[in-house]
Amino acid sequence: MQIILVSRHLKVARTITIMPRHLLIASFVFLSLIIGTSAMLSWVAGQMGGFGARDDGLSQHEAGRTQQYVSNNLQLMATRLGELQAQVLHLDSLGERLASLAGVKRDAPPAREKPAGQGGAFVPAPLTAGELQREIDRLALEVDLRTDELAVLESRFLEKRVKERLLPTTLPVKAAYLGSPFGHRSDPIAGLRAMHEGIDFNAETGTPVVAAADGVVLSASYHGDFGNLVDVDHGDGLTTRYAHLSRMDVKAGSLVKRGEALGAVGTTGRSTGPHLHFEVRMLGVAQNPAQFLKQGEEYALVKRR
Repeated sequence: MQIILVSRHLKVARTITIMPRHLLIASFVFLSLIIGTSAMLSWVAGQMGGFGARDDGLSQHEAGRTQQYVSNNLQLMATRLGELQAQVLHLDSLGERLASLAGVKRDAPPAREKPAGQGGAFVPAPLTAGELQREIDRLALEVDLRTDELAVLESRFLEKRVKERLLPTTLPVKAAYLGSPFGHRSDPIAGLRAMHEGIDFNAETGTPVVAAADGVVLSASYHGDFGNLVDVDHGDGLTTRYAHLSRMDVKAGSLVKRGEALGAVGTTGRSTGPHLHFEVRMLGVAQNPAQFLKQGEEYALVKRR
């Protein structure tokens, strides 16, 4: 095939001869372009599909993580709920014991009506997150209330313990015989009716004399009527007196504990024989010591002549 080209400017004619091989080459190039374009379009489509699959995979992964997070939180909440329930039971038990020790009667819980007959198959129904949180809040408030109640009981218990430690309920002389009681009697020396403002404990000279309760020694000195005399202050105007001692083992200002030695039985001062004259005074007024000593466990064991 021949093609004649004529140039208007140069006024020259050119002849191009197209051979069969030229047509084959052109056809090959055209086909190559088509195939290459198709391949490129297929690759682009594959990449777009891969991106979509990856997005789906990421979505499923995120959904799995979220579900695991929620499951873990529910488990933690259930554990916390169990701990609070156990804490409430423990505080209830501790409150009962402390109330018993403090001698305080706790308010009885309101009586519950007997439930009507029920039954059926057991179908578990786990609490939702909201229900768990409400139950946790309720039990947390219950724990706070129990804690406040225990604080009050503890205060009363300590008050009782302090009161008991300061009350003269311990026998001042062990293994002694009960002599003259509190009240009116015939004076052993003058023989006239007189007021005996204490209790006498008959024991051998040198028998230890101990403090009937915790306190501070007000005085430890010789007195014309009471001989060697120790006075102990127990606070709130309550004092005890230990008279006719053969010796004094404490000094004014000494702190003494219940059962701690103050001296020893003697017969100093206005006395007819070895004994301890024991007094209890409230704001300076003599009280019957037996009313205090009877609150202890030892007084019932005192020997009477």
